[in-house]
Amino acid sequence: MIVDNLKPQENQKYNAVFALIIINLVMYGLDHVLHLNLNALYLHHHNPSWYQFITSLFCHAHWAHLSGNLFFLYIFGKLIEEEEGGWALIISYLVCGLGANLMSWLLNDSNVVALGASGAVFGLFTVSILIKLSFQWRNLLEILILGQFVISRMINETQMLTQDDNVNRIAHIGGAMVGVALIFALLWFEHLYDDRSSKPVKRTR
Repeated sequence: MIVDNLKPQENQKYNAVFALIIINLVMYGLDHVLHLNLNALYLHHHNPSWYQFITSLFCHAHWAHLSGNLFFLYIFGKLIEEEEGGWALIISYLVCGLGANLMSWLLNDSNVVALGASGAVFGLFTVSILIKLSFQWRNLLEILILGQFVISRMINETQMLTQDDNVNRIAHIGGAMVGVALIFALLWFEHLYDDRSSKPVKRTR
């Protein structure tokens, strides 16, 4: 029936973005509500354990720190999951966060203790824009809206790079750069695969 075609499609379930949000909330509860002291999971620059480069991405210093990161994780994470799927979001979060922490460890002082999802979230900023690159007018409009926000944030982070306010701006910039590198690396591999698959296969008789 024609009426059936007018029914809205079932809403997409954003399992990955909500999973990441829940993990961050659980870690915050364990650390700051139950006071289990997750200090060993923070990234201690003077002598880091390998797992701290990942676990610190789910730890936060206080509620305002967590709240801001979860807001942007929800907005930009949904965009990525909607476009590329849940695993793409999870991989983007982990790769960008890991890259942000590595850059922080390499460039910050050894007395720094880093924690928070902001490096990963800044990576999601750039990933969410680059995956929408196309000549469709809706995508171009989304890129315009999101792009001006991300560019203004990056300019602000760069200008305040020398400020001593306990904000790890090196990790923010690093996460955004890793997001760009991740997308271009995937595009390169996709192009390489397409070139190889398009070559004629020689068969012997």
